[in-house]
Amino acid sequence: MTSAPMASVQIPRILLPRPEVELHKWAVIACDQFTSEPEYWQQVAELVGDAPSTYHITLPEVYLGTPDEAERVEMIRRTMQDYLARDLFVEREGLVLVERTAGGRTRHGLMLALDLEQYDFSRGAGSLIRATEGTILERIPPRVRIRLGAPLELPHILVLIDDPGRTVIEPLVAARQSLTSLYDFELMLGSGHLRGYCVTDRGLEGQALGALQALSDPLSFCRKYGVEPGAPVLSFAVGDGNHSLATAKTIWEGLKTQVGPDHPARYALVEIENIHDEGLEFEPILRVLFDVQKDIVGALNGFYEGRCRWAACANPDEMIARVEGQAGPEHAIGIITPGGCSVISVAEPPANLPVGTIQGFLDAWGKSGGFARIDYVHGKDVALRLGTQPGNIGIYLPAIAKSAFFRTVIVDGALPRKTFSMGEAKEKRFYMEARRIA
Repeated sequence: MTSAPMASVQIPRILLPRPEVELHKWAVIACDQFTSEPEYWQQVAELVGDAPSTYHITLPEVYLGTPDEAERVEMIRRTMQDYLARDLFVEREGLVLVERTAGGRTRHGLMLALDLEQYDFSRGAGSLIRATEGTILERIPPRVRIRLGAPLELPHILVLIDDPGRTVIEPLVAARQSLTSLYDFELMLGSGHLRGYCVTDRGLEGQALGALQALSDPLSFCRKYGVEPGAPVLSFAVGDGNHSLATAKTIWEGLKTQVGPDHPARYALVEIENIHDEGLEFEPILRVLFDVQKDIVGALNGFYEGRCRWAACANPDEMIARVEGQAGPEHAIGIITPGGCSVISVAEPPANLPVGTIQGFLDAWGKSGGFARIDYVHGKDVALRLGTQPGNIGIYLPAIAKSAFFRTVIVDGALPRKTFSMGEAKEKRFYMEARRIA
């Protein structure tokens, strides 16, 4: 990889499948999607068949903990080696401009490599690259088993920059007609369209990297967010895929004493996106509880020491309107059961955001046997469908505002885990590009 002016960034060598590979089958959605909908992944498996595909070299989390997990992990490594031996890839060095259309919106991103030495996923970190949500440490070991010893990485990581002047990505978008087209195709199962362009013009590349560097100027950073001089600069905020980036960091920390500082595992391939991109929307990550064993009404009242008000809703739309329209000091949270929808309002909430208020209860209630399993889902339709099934309960939450996002992370630290999603499930990043890490 080529060094860049900004210490935390490098220009990557990206592997893309050769022209004869059918991209509609090659590209597959991020592994942490549709974890409670195995039928989606069955459709993927049937569509892909034996064709070259990222489905065969990633592990959908729906298969974590299954009897054949270890066999699948070993097959991933063998298939990666097979694809390399068959010379299935073309390698290109350079930034890649990504254009994704989904859900009637188009957003843009830029593929580059981030230095894991500049990333810290622990709470209270002051690194240039930071987690924006609490990291669930128990989710890292299964991912380490997959990445450790693998020759390739395939990222679904989306990292945010705060660029209101649109100085980094947008000039490349304006110039995309002069860029080399790398791919242009329809994604599988109704997930929209994907285009990619190689930035070969050194002037455009230097302009983008210089603009990134300017966003990290310490004095400008302090003025922008109204923080004290000397406050640690936040350049890159991990939006999606934090556990994948944390996995790469964990492996690098264990490896770096055995290899030189320029080893490719020191870096991680990501897509950066401007939080001000009109095509980027924040969605709440909702909860579904499975095999509920106890009365949630009594459990909530007990946990919040009687500070709850409970209101039944005539239909889901009323519940959604109350939750999304909440104002004032109380936190409103939607509850979805087979018997209907309701809203619980918590006075004197223990957290800054409704998601933090309810997550504290869910953690405690799960440990006490209130339910058997929790899943984090995208989209109200999924939460409503699963929450109204016998034995289940859905939790509906409001989204965090994009305008408050960076300053909240800078001032308050990482948000509660699973606070937000960059789009709904079908709008998530697809595995497309690869990079050698061994």
